[in-house]
Amino acid sequence: MTIEEKRVYASGKRKASVARAEIFPGKGKVSVNGRDYKNLQIFDRLKIEEPIKIAESILGKIEFDVETTVKGGGEKGQIDSARLAIAKAIVEFTRSPELREAYLNYDRNLLVADVRRKETRKPGDSKARAKRQTSYR
Repeated sequence: MTIEEKRVYASGKRKASVARAEIFPGKGKVSVNGRDYKNLQIFDRLKIEEPIKIAESILGKIEFDVETTVKGGGEKGQIDSARLAIAKAIVEFTRSPELREAYLNYDRNLLVADVRRKETRKPGDSKARAKRQTSYR
């Protein structure tokens, strides 16, 4: 397989959100749901930029494009899942052990999904944990 045909897919999850990143040779464009990531809100943009900036500092010039599709969940969960999918795709595309190490040192959640989920509600109450106080007088 030549470098022109090389395409890598990676997925990331956060809460109810699932992101799928496709990475292929290009000029360094990154899009989330068809929109350039630079058009996102400031903190969302910074979160998406983190894996890209770390990759630039280790690899030099970025010579690939990333297209990310995110479904489900809320706004911030989608950003976190996209960030995870992008970082995993870049590591798989470049096969760089020092980049992987840099991601893990910076923030483990760049490569490892946060598996916490909402706790299910318990029978006889409206919430998962906090029970109603009982008065005996």
